[in-house]
Amino acid sequence: MPSRRTRPAPSARPGISQPRWFHPLKQHNYRLFLGMQLAGSLGVWMQRLAQDWLVLQLTGSSAAVGAAVALQFLPMLVVGPLAGLVVDIFPKRRIMMVCQSVIVLLGLGLAAWAASGTITVWVVYASCMALGVTAAVDQPTRQVFVNEVVGDAALRPAIGLNNALAQLGAMAGPALGGVLIAQAGPAAAFASNAVIGLVVLGLIAGIRPHELHPGTPAERGRGQVLAGFRYVRERPRLLLLILLAGLLGAFGMNGPVVLAAFAQDVWHNGVEGFGLFNMVSAGGALAGALLAARLGTMGRRGIVAAAGLFGLSQLVAALMPTLVLFVAMLAVVGIMTLLFLTSAATAVQLEAGPAIRGRVMALYLPLLLGGHACGGLLAGWLTEQFGVRTGLVVTGGLGMLSAAVVGLLLWRYGRRRGLAARE
Repeated sequence: MPSRRTRPAPSARPGISQPRWFHPLKQHNYRLFLGMQLAGSLGVWMQRLAQDWLVLQLTGSSAAVGAAVALQFLPMLVVGPLAGLVVDIFPKRRIMMVCQSVIVLLGLGLAAWAASGTITVWVVYASCMALGVTAAVDQPTRQVFVNEVVGDAALRPAIGLNNALAQLGAMAGPALGGVLIAQAGPAAAFASNAVIGLVVLGLIAGIRPHELHPGTPAERGRGQVLAGFRYVRERPRLLLLILLAGLLGAFGMNGPVVLAAFAQDVWHNGVEGFGLFNMVSAGGALAGALLAARLGTMGRRGIVAAAGLFGLSQLVAALMPTLVLFVAMLAVVGIMTLLFLTSAATAVQLEAGPAIRGRVMALYLPLLLGGHACGGLLAGWLTEQFGVRTGLVVTGGLGMLSAAVVGLLLWRYGRRRGLAARE
C-alpha cells in the first residue's frame, strides 16, 4: 500500500517560515529585555536633553549646545571599534550591568550638582563625554544581546521590536525630560534618569542566564578589532546602508539644537514649547515604531525611500508658517525618523554574522551617533549664522540628497552584479 504523502507544516513552507512579529514576546527573558531597552533608552535620552538645556541656560549659545551634543557622541567614533570587540568577547549581561551602574552614578552626580546651583558648563561637558564613552560600549551590547535572549528561531522579529523600542525611547526620553525640566528643573531630569537606571539594573538581574543562547566568543587579538572594518568593506551594500545612517545622523538628528532654538527664537514659548515639541515628536515616533514593527524587515529601496522622506519632512516642517502646522509636521518627522532608524538598524544586524555582529554594530552606531554629534555642531552653527528655519531647510535638503546618492549607488551596484551574473 503506497504511503500517504504528508503535507508540510505551514512553518516549513518557503516564505512563511518567519515567526510573527509578536512571537518573541512569549519568552520571559525577552519581555524583560524589551522593558530594559525602553526604560534605559528613555532615561539616557532624558539626561542628554537635560544636559543640552542646562548648557543653553548657562551659556545662551546654540553653538555651545552643539558642542555638548558632539561631546556626547564623538567618543563613540574613537572607542567604537574596540568596544565592538569587547562586546563579542565578554559576557554581555555583565557588560550591561557595569555600564548601567555608571549611568546611575552620572545621573545622581549631576542631579546633586545642578540642585546646588554651583554647576558650571565644564562639569556638564565632562558628564557628556563620560556618558558618550559608556554608551559606546553599552549600546552595541544591547543590540547584540537580543540574539542570546531569543536564539535564531525568532531573531528577525525580535531585532525589529528591539530596535523599534530603543528608538521610541530615544524620542520619548526628550519629551519626558522637557516636561520635567519645565516643572522642576534639570536636576529633576537627572535624578529621574538615576531612578530609571536602578529599575533597568533590576530588569537585567531578572534575566534568567540558563535560558540564554550564548554564541561562540570571538578570538582575542589586535587583528580582531579591524575584522569588523574588513567585513563591512567586503560587502558594499552593507557599507552603503551604514554610510546612509551616518549621513542621516549628521543631517537629520539635530532635534535638541533645532527644537530648543524654535522654542526660544521662533515661537517664543520657552521650555514649555520645547517640552511640547518633544512630546509631539515622541507621539509620532510611537506611530513610526508600531509601523516599523508591523512592516518587518524593509528592503533596501524601502530604507532609502524612508531616508528621503525623513529629510523631506524636516524641510517641510522648517517652512510651516504657523505653530499648529509646525507641531503637526513634527509628528510626521517622528514617524519618518523611527521608520528609517528601525528598518536600517534591523537590516544591518540581520546582514552581519552572529560572531561579528558586535563589531559591525560598533561601527554602525558610532557612525550614526557620531554623525549626530557632527550634525549638532552643524545645526548650531547654521542656526546662529542664518536662523533656525534656514538651518533646518539646509539639513533636511542634505538628508534628501544623501538618500538620493546612496539609492543611486545601490542601484548601480545591483545592476553591475546582475550584468556580471548573466555573463
